[in-house]
Amino acid sequence: MSQTVSVRLEEKILRQLDMMAKISDRSRAWLMSKAVEQYVEHEAWQIEEIQHSLAKLENGTGKFASQENVKQWLASWGSEGELEPPQCK
Repeated sequence: MSQTVSVRLEEKILRQLDMMAKISDRSRAWLMSKAVEQYVEHEAWQIEEIQHSLAKLENGTGKFASQENVKQWLASWGSEGELEPPQCK
């Protein structure tokens, strides 16, 4: 069952929504509903993956590279002494 909610949006976003609604022959409400649905699904997936990784870290079953090793590796990109990717342990 759906419910009605209100949201404040910038004028620019509303103009874009109206243009998209006209072109797609959809309502502004339908477009906003789909946008929120996609956002929530993506964020829920990301949170679930983070929680899964944290659980692996806590129970000792995960393999991770240290933040310092990753930072050093990234800093070396494009240099003559570019490092190999850090090993996960």
